[in-house]
Amino acid sequence: MIDVHCHILPGIDDGSRSIEESMEMIREAYEAGFTAIISTSHYIEESYHTPKAKRQELIDMLNEQIEQEGMDIKIYNGAEAYISPDLVELIEEGELPTMNGTKYLLMELPMHNQILGLERVIQNIISQGITLIIAHPERYSYVQKNYKILNELADMGVLFQANYGSCMGQYGKEAEKTLKKLLKANRISFFGTDCHRAGSVYCQIPEILKKLEKMIGKEKLEELTTTNPQKLV
Repeated sequence: MIDVHCHILPGIDDGSRSIEESMEMIREAYEAGFTAIISTSHYIEESYHTPKAKRQELIDMLNEQIEQEGMDIKIYNGAEAYISPDLVELIEEGELPTMNGTKYLLMELPMHNQILGLERVIQNIISQGITLIIAHPERYSYVQKNYKILNELADMGVLFQANYGSCMGQYGKEAEKTLKKLLKANRISFFGTDCHRAGSVYCQIPEILKKLEKMIGKEKLEELTTTNPQKLV
């Protein structure tokens, strides 16, 4: 499996607080069956804006320790970019990393306030050759009220990443119900942990996988956890 959403880099957002915690998270991911993690620490212009090169320094440090411990797992560069009209410019300037240097970018929307003219902003980004992956749509309150608002974005070529923990009610009952609707409508292309701390979601992965396999079947689960994520690395 490949984790496409994880806040594993130490000290640059609200995720891992130290190299030691990052390594503990990696050990948990490895035990759970992950062979790769795309590090997607937040990129928010006003607050969390660690540049691509600094992120890579931290990734190289982690990958070196992983090799020393003999684990068969690798960390890749990326970011969870908060929606902004400046994203393409930030990518071109080398500030904002895409998913391992591919054309894919993980983007976060506001949790509760639906953006007016969202389609226009997204179209401007897509027109520059970027394929957008919207992070955890099941968590947005306006999607919970009407998940079909994602249809127009999907028609534009936008993809969607759900959080593993949503199927267990980690983000509340509405997120859990919305995830089920999105899976039934075939709107989800990737699963990610959105892990921020050691001792959290990676430890629940075996239980989560059993539940997801009952919901969508083994073949579809393989597609969303491994086959599709492989295209990002």
